[in-house]
Amino acid sequence: MLLTAEECKLIKSYWAKLAPEHEDMGGEALTRLFQVYMQSKIYFPHYDLCPGSNDIHHQGQKIVEALDNAIKNIDNIRACLSDLSDLHAYNLRVDPVNFKASAPTGRTRARRGALRGEYNALAYMAFDKFFCLVSEVLTEKYR
Repeated sequence: MLLTAEECKLIKSYWAKLAPEHEDMGGEALTRLFQVYMQSKIYFPHYDLCPGSNDIHHQGQKIVEALDNAIKNIDNIRACLSDLSDLHAYNLRVDPVNFKASAPTGRTRARRGALRGEYNALAYMAFDKFFCLVSEVLTEKYR
């Protein structure tokens, strides 16, 4: 799956507008994932998974940093996320379905956040493709 130049530009632009919310975005997305897809909690056995916990906030920041890096390197996203793909496939052995389950939480956060009025169908489709691409890259080592 490839993103068009227009979609890449749109994603970068909207991501920059969400920058003030990056601090809390990942924790909120993880909390939502754990509420909707409770099976994903098994990969965090030593974490306090209560909404707002320091563990969720810290892990959420890692996710946002990885997404930020992926967006900054959107033209070379496979190489950018290769180490994360290795980590999740070979060391952590995370079920690949978890990556697909997390994509809707990212789109929801973008829609509710600073982009409210601007988040139209084109933005939705661009972010949908982006999150699908991230999921695809993170799960390709499982094949």
